[in-house]
Amino acid sequence: MKKIAVIGAGVTGVTTAYALLNRGYAVTVFDQNRYAAMDTSFANGGQLSASNAEVWNQWSTVIKGLKYMTQRSAPLLVNPKPSWHKYSWMAEFVANIPHYRKNTVETVRLAITAREHLHATAKKEGFAFDVEERGILHVYKDKKDYQHAERVNALLAEGGLERNAVSPSEIKTIEPAVHGDFYGGFFTPSDATGDIHMYSRGLSDACQKKGVTFHYSSDVTNIAPQDGGHLVKWKDNKGAKFDAEFDAVVICAGVTSRKFGKMLGDRVNIYPVKGYSITVKLDDDKSREAAPWVSLLDDKAKVVTSRLGNDRLRIAGTAEFNGYNWDIRDDRVQPLVRWVEDYFPDVVTEHAIPWAGLRPMMPNMLPKVDAGKRPGVYYNTGHGHLGWTLSAATAEIIGDKIKADMPA
Repeated sequence: MKKIAVIGAGVTGVTTAYALLNRGYAVTVFDQNRYAAMDTSFANGGQLSASNAEVWNQWSTVIKGLKYMTQRSAPLLVNPKPSWHKYSWMAEFVANIPHYRKNTVETVRLAITAREHLHATAKKEGFAFDVEERGILHVYKDKKDYQHAERVNALLAEGGLERNAVSPSEIKTIEPAVHGDFYGGFFTPSDATGDIHMYSRGLSDACQKKGVTFHYSSDVTNIAPQDGGHLVKWKDNKGAKFDAEFDAVVICAGVTSRKFGKMLGDRVNIYPVKGYSITVKLDDDKSREAAPWVSLLDDKAKVVTSRLGNDRLRIAGTAEFNGYNWDIRDDRVQPLVRWVEDYFPDVVTEHAIPWAGLRPMMPNMLPKVDAGKRPGVYYNTGHGHLGWTLSAATAEIIGDKIKADMPA
C-alpha cells in the first residue's frame, strides 16, 4: 500500500486525508497543534457560501486598500511597512485583474461541487456540525453597491448558482430579526452555515477510526527526496526527533505552505490575510430570540454572520495585510461588535469572544491544487476566505490527480 504524508490538519488537510483514504492509500497527517483545526479552521465566519465566490482582483479593491490605509478600523487594512513578499504578492494580484471574470466563475463551480461532497461526507460518517441550511442573504444599503452585486449575479449564474434579487420588505421576511434600512439584497437558498471546527474535528475523528495516523504537536522540520519517495523529519513538543519515508507528500499547511514550498523547490506565493471573528454567547432568552437564524453578508462592511446552534452567533469579517501576525487588536474587533448592535440591537454582546486567523491567499484568489516540480509532491492549499467552502472539492481533485500519477 502506498504511503502518503499530509502536512496540515485544518479543514483542507483532513478532507484531503479522507479523500486519499477512500482511494486506498495509507495516510499520515502532521500538524503542529495538539488537535485538528486549531488555526484558520477554528472560528471562521461559518459560511458555506458559493454566493461569496467573487474574487477580489479588481481595481476597486486596490483603490479601497489605499483609501483605508489610515483608518485602523477599516474593513480592508494594509500595513504600508515594506515587505518583498507583500509587494510581490500585490503585484501578482494586480496582474490577475484581467482574469477576474474567469476566476470568479471557476470558483463558483468549485463551491457548488464541494457542497455536495461536504454534506454527503458528514451524513455518511455521522457527525454533527451545527449546520443550518437556511440560505445566505446579501444586504445592501445603497444603489451603487447593489448594482455591483447585480453584475456579480451574472457571473454566479454563469457558474451555475441561483441567487435571487430581493426587495427591502423581502429581506425582513427572510430574516425578521434584522434591523436597518436597505436598498435591496440577494438571497441564495442553496447556501448554508455551520461550525468549521466541529466539522473538521468530526471528519478527523472519522479518519482516525478508519486507520489514518495523526501526529499532533509535531513540527515538520524537513522533507527530502529519498529512493523514489520522500523522507519526512519532525520533532514533537518535547524536542524528540523522528523521521519516516513516504511515497508522496501533500502540502495543506495554510499560510506555512509557502515555507514548505521553498523546502521542496516550489514557489507557492501565499500571503497571510488576517480575518477576525467574534462569537457572541446568547445566554438569555431575549438574545436568542433577537439573533438571526439566516446567515447575512454585508458586502460593504465585509461582515458575515452564522447562527451556531441555539446559543451562539458568529460574526466575522475584515481583511488585514500585516504579515504573519496573529495579534487580536481591539480596534479591529470593535467594528464587529458595533455591527451586531446596529443590526440586532436586542442581542447582548457582553460575552463576545474574539478570535483572529490568517487566511492563506494566492494572488489570483484560486487555491493551488496541483503537483510540484518533484515527483510525489502535491499541493492543496491557498483557499483564502473560502477554505471550508471549497475544500471538499479540491480534496477530490488532488485525490484523483494522485491516483492517476501513483495508483494505490
